[in-house]
Amino acid sequence: MTRPPDPGEPVAEAEGIQEQLRQRLDLHEHLTTAPRLVAGVDVSYDRSSPCVTAAAVVFDLATGVEVESAVVPGEVSFPYVPGLLAFREVPILLTALDRLANRPDLVVCDGYGIAHPRRFGLACHLGVVTGMPTFGVAKTPFVAGYDEPGGSRGDWSPLRADGDVMGRVLRTQTGVKPVFVSVGHRTTLDQATTLTLDLSPRYRLPDVIRRADFLSREALRRAQLD
Repeated sequence: MTRPPDPGEPVAEAEGIQEQLRQRLDLHEHLTTAPRLVAGVDVSYDRSSPCVTAAAVVFDLATGVEVESAVVPGEVSFPYVPGLLAFREVPILLTALDRLANRPDLVVCDGYGIAHPRRFGLACHLGVVTGMPTFGVAKTPFVAGYDEPGGSRGDWSPLRADGDVMGRVLRTQTGVKPVFVSVGHRTTLDQATTLTLDLSPRYRLPDVIRRADFLSREALRRAQLD
């Protein structure tokens, strides 16, 4: 996989790199058939140190069974800057994805795709540098306004910014808070919506993200005890 630029670049230069990568963004449909292997990725942070842990988990979408996972420890080398989260997380997420024996058909990020101030969130960045289809599922909106969707599973409303549709506010479980879905790379919003529901049979968040979150947090907790 192609590595992203050095995350230690100054913020202004990072924003320029982000804009350059955005020119390579592909928001067309490339999944001609339903994906079989879907990966979820997440990064957990130690609030008292620069230590982080990334996890990539692969599920078989047809069976709902976890196929494999990879957990990678590391350290943050880029400051926290809203809108530039990818420069903190993409390098270690690439390492986790590299350690998978199976190349997933699609990657789901705990975060944003084009629902981002510069229309290039974590899911977009990860998709462009890997070439994989990606989309993001977030717990809260970063940008844009919306109307509350209906209360039943599958109900959704548009997530908008400056008159453009940035994603969907999707109810994955009846009577539960919605999630915020946005495309990343080589996928469409309809695909991302359908797959989010397929990956969320019981809980608010997709199972692949829930599992990646658990594994990264657990590995970080164990490291803190050592």
